[in-house]
Amino acid sequence: MKKQATRDAYGQALLELGALYDNIVVLDADLSKSTKTVEFARAYPERFINAGIAEQNMMGMAAGLASCGKVVFASSFAIFATGRAFEQVRNSIAYAKLNVKICATHAGITVGEDGGSHQSVEDIALMRSVPNMTVIVPSDGISTRQALFQLYQHDGPAYLRLGRPAVPQVHDPELDFAIGRAVELRKGKDLSLMACGIMVSKALQAAEILAGEGIEVSVVDILSIKPLDKEMIIRKARESGALLTLEEHSIIGGLGSSICEVVCEHCPVPVTCLGINDLFGQSGSPEELLQYYGLGIEQIVEKARKLLKKK
Repeated sequence: MKKQATRDAYGQALLELGALYDNIVVLDADLSKSTKTVEFARAYPERFINAGIAEQNMMGMAAGLASCGKVVFASSFAIFATGRAFEQVRNSIAYAKLNVKICATHAGITVGEDGGSHQSVEDIALMRSVPNMTVIVPSDGISTRQALFQLYQHDGPAYLRLGRPAVPQVHDPELDFAIGRAVELRKGKDLSLMACGIMVSKALQAAEILAGEGIEVSVVDILSIKPLDKEMIIRKARESGALLTLEEHSIIGGLGSSICEVVCEHCPVPVTCLGINDLFGQSGSPEELLQYYGLGIEQIVEKARKLLKKK
């Protein structure tokens, strides 16, 4: 299966957008080789600003440029873009509904050996709690490219969560992504796996194992965390009678929490949320860390088996 890091797809899509629209400005916090904005900087140096290791300043600059009619893409690592600069994102960008797209790479624990200080497992919770903020989590290179083009057309602030390692391609090139829409990748009546980001490919692999046991599982890619596709979630809850959510993020305030908010109100069914259990990250290879925090494929399969007994 073809693999590509979502941050690589972001860099390539940014180049495409730069050729089409001259009102785009890209900012980076001295991490352009890692966030992949470096190619845009080489192609369009007059529309690129290295703000230095100063995310708070960078978000203020982004707000100022957006207030003058520019469409601004501001990049850094997720922990710094959402954590260090939270007040500037909230008050300078979101409060004023400015057209700034915060494209954060190196999200989640699969940053790997960089350790807990660089692993963001709270960023979805932070960003989805901010009024006016759209939150998108692509699962592969194809969905990343389409999300970026959609966000350019979207009038208002947005957060795009990107990862460091290469991930399998899970979508067809003909994917018709829209903000606020989830995508069902596999149909099954017994249980629904609802995942985002890197966990979508893990969910598909777990579904294959469960199929070998005669358990038919749906897999839904929740690309848009905010706005959320409530219609899809309610439909899958009614069809399968139980939901297992998967995210490379804290179970507090992320994908699982957002789905539980919908299910509790509209269609109560058993839900198990699989993610980081109120812990900081630590150093290790991406696969080692996914195993350590209970996000390995066999661990997903075991959680699914247990959840089925609650129906």
